[in-house]
Amino acid sequence: MQVFDFKVTLRRLCGVVALFGVVTAAQAADAPLSGGPYVPTPPQVVDEMLRMAGVTGRDYVIDLGSGDGRIVITAAQKHGASGRGYDIDREMVDRSNNNARKLGLEQKVRFVEGDVLKADISEATVVTLYLLPAMMNELRAKLLRELKPGTRIVSHDFDFGNWRPDRSVSIELNEKYDISGSWSSTIHLWTVPQPGAR
Repeated sequence: MQVFDFKVTLRRLCGVVALFGVVTAAQAADAPLSGGPYVPTPPQVVDEMLRMAGVTGRDYVIDLGSGDGRIVITAAQKHGASGRGYDIDREMVDRSNNNARKLGLEQKVRFVEGDVLKADISEATVVTLYLLPAMMNELRAKLLRELKPGTRIVSHDFDFGNWRPDRSVSIELNEKYDISGSWSSTIHLWTVPQPGAR
């Protein structure tokens, strides 16, 4: 029998509210568009994102809003891929590059400080995202314009509105937003179509 724990539930709720509240407040103040505060993607979600995208050693993975670099680093470690991450936070970029160096992956992956809306994504065969809906909507035109047909796009939790994913999968988690408990994440996959089919 599951016992209701008010304190745990309240902590979870506060974490989710904080995640969305920061962005809402910034947008209300006419601040630059934000993908959201840094929230680590759980390892099970990273693995499922890369599995759904079919990442191999032939792929170049670009993570927009790369945080601590775990998606690109995991793609290199487990699948032999190369890649690049973009994040606006210099401290996260430095941490990611340091992690890559410690793992001997600096020849395969690198992390760059920059606005994801201005990122060079032309090399990508796979793009990964964990960004809030306003940024997802802003990125949609860029992805369709700049990515080659056949490029796979994988997003954690958030989608592109009326551009329906080719596939979506939900997985159960024991932790999310750095809070233990019963959670779920949804992973969406799109394949960039030929220009005439867009």
